[in-house]
Amino acid sequence: MRAMVFEAPGRPLRPVELGRPAAGPGELLLSVRACGVCRTDLHLLDGEVPVSDPPRVLGHQIVADVVGENRRVGVPWLGWTCGRCRYCLSGRENLCPDARFTGCDIDGGFAEYAVADERYCFPIPAGYPDAQAAPLLCAGLIGYRSLRMCGDAGRIGFYGFGAAAHILTQVAVAEGREVYAFTRAGDEEGQEFARGLGAAWAGASDQAPPEQLDAAIIFAPVGALVPAALAAVVPGGTVVCGGIHMSEIPAFSYDLLWGERTIRSVANLTRADGEQMLALAPEIPVETAVTTYPLEAANEALEDLRAGRFLGAAVIVP
Repeated sequence: MRAMVFEAPGRPLRPVELGRPAAGPGELLLSVRACGVCRTDLHLLDGEVPVSDPPRVLGHQIVADVVGENRRVGVPWLGWTCGRCRYCLSGRENLCPDARFTGCDIDGGFAEYAVADERYCFPIPAGYPDAQAAPLLCAGLIGYRSLRMCGDAGRIGFYGFGAAAHILTQVAVAEGREVYAFTRAGDEEGQEFARGLGAAWAGASDQAPPEQLDAAIIFAPVGALVPAALAAVVPGGTVVCGGIHMSEIPAFSYDLLWGERTIRSVANLTRADGEQMLALAPEIPVETAVTTYPLEAANEALEDLRAGRFLGAAVIVP
């Protein structure tokens, strides 16, 4: 099978021919139809998040057909948990210390075939084409978990308007919230995109919003946005850091945190998050904006993501 393989940090993915994997007990052999490209893939590529036992096939937003069966499933970032630790036993499997992650500890979807634990696969909602479904499996699921950590916040800011924020804006607006979108300075196209999805306001991340926010989610991996978001939320407000990696958070004065403001992070997802979000998406309905790339152009997709050259999400279609 064709695959794009990670060999070491700082190197581009390498196109290779591999043997088709075999499914073990409790696993599914999958014919990959689409795989979303995530900022986490950049963190893996750059060595900011370690990859287990390279060479490794990246990609953790997989839409695939089960080989030998008439069904289509989605494979998310969370690929396996122990089921025995205090986190797994208390509904917090996302914090399992022995968890294994797709496209990091387990070969992922930048290939023609993949293998996944059936317990961690989700049915794909009918009506979603493969490429449009793929971003729901990480941008959607971890974004959904981030949104739920904001409680009933009525006015919410999204810092970094990429794959996750363009999905979450649709969810938040459907729930009757006001969305304030923050993009890179000068990204007028991205700001117009956000307004077109229902954002009440869109501007640069170095701007103050016209109204104080009840909560903010930071999707961009930029630590300097933490004090900026704290300054934008009301007393009692929450700032959620929604990424797996972030640059160093600069020192800030205590008055930004005072007033019972909260900073918290989101780590991974649970299967319950997946079930809830994938049931909700077609009800809204969430429509994903995607730019597709052939498998051999995975490096181009990653660099386009890094440079912000597309709106919405990038998807590899083998």
